[in-house]
Amino acid sequence: MVTVIKKGTPREEIIKKVNEVISKTPKSDIMKYAGKLKTDIDPLVYQKEMRDEWK
Repeated sequence: MVTVIKKGTPREEIIKKVNEVISKTPKSDIMKYAGKLKTDIDPLVYQKEMRDEWK
């Protein structure tokens, strides 16, 4: 969606248009993934392997 705001548009109208665009965007709920990942990998060991900190 494209919103055209021309030079000289009052501030209240700009805020209104921006809020309309923001309210139409779909919100994703990332909290449903909180605490759900189950792994057998130790995070510190994995991090050190990725960064080559063992050497």
